[in-house]
Amino acid sequence: MSTLHTPFLLGDLLLPNRVLMAPMTRSGAGDGNVVTALTAEYYAQRASAGLIISEATQVCPQGQGYVATPGIYSLRQGEGWRQVVEAVHAAGGRIYAQLWHVGRISHTSFQPDGVAPVAPSASIAPGQTFTLQGQVPFSAPRALETEEIWGVVAQFAHGAQVAKDAGFDGVEIHAANGYLIDQFLRDGTNRRTDRYGGTAENRMRFLLEIVDAVGAVFPLSRVGVRLSPGGSFNGMSDSDPATLFSAVTAALRDRKVGYLHLIDAVAGQMAGPQRFAPLLRPHFPGALILNGGFDAASAEAALSDGLADLIAFGVPFLANPDLPHRLARGAALNPPDYGTFYGGGAKGYTDYPALI
Repeated sequence: MSTLHTPFLLGDLLLPNRVLMAPMTRSGAGDGNVVTALTAEYYAQRASAGLIISEATQVCPQGQGYVATPGIYSLRQGEGWRQVVEAVHAAGGRIYAQLWHVGRISHTSFQPDGVAPVAPSASIAPGQTFTLQGQVPFSAPRALETEEIWGVVAQFAHGAQVAKDAGFDGVEIHAANGYLIDQFLRDGTNRRTDRYGGTAENRMRFLLEIVDAVGAVFPLSRVGVRLSPGGSFNGMSDSDPATLFSAVTAALRDRKVGYLHLIDAVAGQMAGPQRFAPLLRPHFPGALILNGGFDAASAEAALSDGLADLIAFGVPFLANPDLPHRLARGAALNPPDYGTFYGGGAKGYTDYPALI
């Protein structure tokens, strides 16, 4: 049996294999940003994953940046997620909720009362987002006041509590891909002069306060953190990412978080000029997940080289609900239908065929 298909003990949670389902935005939430019965069917179909990490879920209305993305802050949203979790558990699976705040990657049409989105600094992101009116440029953000930041930290803790009440097995803090926490981490977007800006230690503060707050809801062994140290998505940059993310990784190690999830792509559009797993692995002896363009062979290589303990698959899991079985058998994979990735009904969502 290949390493990819052997069990792994993630804290006190036994995973039957090391093939994880990566978080993937699908923009299929209903009224009130509540997930639907179709969402429950979609995730239950993929319950053979060692662990499912849900699509990103905003922890407050201010944290939304795209149309029809689910929230995890209201009672109705929590009840919707409860149906998903119960369906996954009934199918024998395990599922974490990914907690999210987009920061400047938003538009005033998503914001309460149409106000500006928030960010560490008032710099507008390049690119566009999809709204009910179609594609529009991101709105200019305003910088969070120092005294406001504790409230955002509390929103992450509240999102974790809603997730716990819904029955999720744990949570992942989304600190990657140019969203709010990543915006605080990197000096290309964080130009603050208070205790949340300047040095790497200060820029890490927001993430670590969130980790501590979420860790008061779930045991830290059930809390993961996702980082994208080499990513430039959403206009991200840093003058010294190696030093910054080595310090972040060491701080997460010291807090004994359940896992570190690195977007460190080996192929595809997220692949950058530098691999960070070899640099960061020595700083984090705990459970390390890699994600980004992996196939069976490159996944096995990362596991055998000790660069990772688990591999998260995105698009292959989207198109193949039984991905672990297919990889174990060397079977052909369903091709993804890119035109149905976001929004819509069952087509391209729950109608991909399984082998068995």
